[in-house]
Amino acid sequence: MTTLQTNELNSPQRVLLGPGPSNVDPRVLRVMATPPIGHLDPYLLKLYAEEQILLRSIFKTRNDWTFALSGTGTSGMEAALANLIEPGDSVLIAINGYFGFRLAEIASRVGAKVDRIECPLGDIFTVAAIEEALKNKSYKLFALVHAETSTGAEQLNIKQISDSVHRHNTLFVLDTVTSLGGIPVEVDEWDIDIAYSASQKSISAPSGLAPITVSPRARNIIEKRSTPVSSFYLDLKAYAGYWGDSHLYHHTASASLHYALFTALNMITEEVLEARFMRHSANANILWDGLEKLGCAPFIPIQYRLPVLTTARVPSSVNPHTVRNQLLTDYNIEIAAGFGELKDKVWRIGLMGYSSSQENITLLLAALNLLLA
Repeated sequence: MTTLQTNELNSPQRVLLGPGPSNVDPRVLRVMATPPIGHLDPYLLKLYAEEQILLRSIFKTRNDWTFALSGTGTSGMEAALANLIEPGDSVLIAINGYFGFRLAEIASRVGAKVDRIECPLGDIFTVAAIEEALKNKSYKLFALVHAETSTGAEQLNIKQISDSVHRHNTLFVLDTVTSLGGIPVEVDEWDIDIAYSASQKSISAPSGLAPITVSPRARNIIEKRSTPVSSFYLDLKAYAGYWGDSHLYHHTASASLHYALFTALNMITEEVLEARFMRHSANANILWDGLEKLGCAPFIPIQYRLPVLTTARVPSSVNPHTVRNQLLTDYNIEIAAGFGELKDKVWRIGLMGYSSSQENITLLLAALNLLLA
């Protein structure tokens, strides 16, 4: 067991190129040193209002219920399901990776009757396959991961899938934990009922907050529930009371985390979303070309390969975990192993937010070249 040899923190300076968290800009680090204030302080409540405007701009929505939950991305996932599902509701979950399985597990725990539509790891769903699955019965809710972090696949045709879902009078929950701030997310255009995300990935703030947005359709369902939401802490109506004009006490939020998120969101606005998407795409192409030359071709076909998270094939003669540990210990570069069936077959390399830079790509490729040699 490793123990600290001093009472002073002296943490290593890592280059975070895994599936999250990403590195944060020095501006975000500096603002976290701002003295904290109370969770009902007028200054913080004013900041919330401005934070909501910024969140709406990156979610591309006008939803009134748009705010950041105190918790990681999984709290957003659980909030979306716990608030919409009542015991006995039938739901359909799309699974093409680890986080689809997590959606199904949470839905089951909050009392839903869960049906699954699955496709092989690394594939994405066709609109026709989802349409066919929706015909099985009347579902209250359909949930899907936009950017599957375990495989590096980007689900395409979200608008067409949404049209199909709503033709069946079903609510649509979209996981944008990895995608928000890195690739286009169009909540209103796609007619999404609840989308949730996380602060520490493509937004590049510290972990601990989960942006979420709720459509008027979903809000109406939540407000007319016949049973209380199973989670007191993640009750979205109570959250709306805290963030709204009445500012009803709900929990003690972290001012420091909101300072960081507010700053990171402002930096996204300054960069301009479309330019940010182009940066992520351009850097991903540089990484993919370099991995090909090293014999570590990306696992996902280029048509739906995720720019912010790449799964790179591990050469057959290489121990993936040895190389990954050497990257961390010798070069202070963090990448991640694969999940499940992909555990020994791929590395997961993130180029999210502040971490998505040509300098980081050059450093990683040079280190991998030395280690693989």
